[in-house]
Amino acid sequence: MIGEHVIVGYSSDPGGREALALGATITQVTGGELTVATIYPPGSPGLAVEAQANLAHAAEELGPAPAEYITYESRGAGRGLSVLASRIRADLIVVGSTDGGQHGRIAIGSTSNHLLHLSSEAVMVAPAQYAPSDGPGRLTLAYVHRPQCDAAVERMAQAALRLGVTLRLITFDLRTEDQVKLRDDLALAVRLAWESTGIEAESEVAEGHDVAAAMADVEWLPGELLVCAASEDAQPHRVFLGELAMKMLRASPCPVTVLPRGFS
Repeated sequence: MIGEHVIVGYSSDPGGREALALGATITQVTGGELTVATIYPPGSPGLAVEAQANLAHAAEELGPAPAEYITYESRGAGRGLSVLASRIRADLIVVGSTDGGQHGRIAIGSTSNHLLHLSSEAVMVAPAQYAPSDGPGRLTLAYVHRPQCDAAVERMAQAALRLGVTLRLITFDLRTEDQVKLRDDLALAVRLAWESTGIEAESEVAEGHDVAAAMADVEWLPGELLVCAASEDAQPHRVFLGELAMKMLRASPCPVTVLPRGFS
């Protein structure tokens, strides 16, 4: 299950603080390790000192919560976080939305964009002005009938069982697909969750003329986490979001996790 070792990409802006709050919440629930990292460019002694100061602020915000604090030199924050995550064997990278994002929605910046297309680890993005809850209220998996999603059904069913929360499988009807087939595929996914873990997953079809309308068509609980599988176009063991999933992420009112292809 993801969350055994979480690395947070921290900066002194609101997105960095929201990522820190989300990462801390995840590790509190999973009992995993927490690493807080600030990336700075090479050949910049002043920015290296500033990165250390940022981590001191992060430590103040976390208080007594156990965490490791690391500054890391890299030409790009996204690349730096990905390399560092691999080196310390983190299984989840948490980042925040870029400045200026709509309240309660995810705004993609250069760091998250890099991670969502190249990371070897799962990536979680916090919405703008994210406020932590007591823990996950429900896991929702965006489902499309394809191998990556079928594998994710089993993994998320195991995670829901371990966390003691409900699993919801949701598929999108954008009025361009065969509705009967969509519901049949969803029923098979519910059966897969049951056969692999004994969990009775909820299922729901989100309807709308576009992704944003479909996302608004369903209820989102406090503490909800939305999970997406990587695109079939992703390289093995890499994250890569397709066009539909990217639209879903931008319209999500809750944190979104993207799994790398072949996640286990």
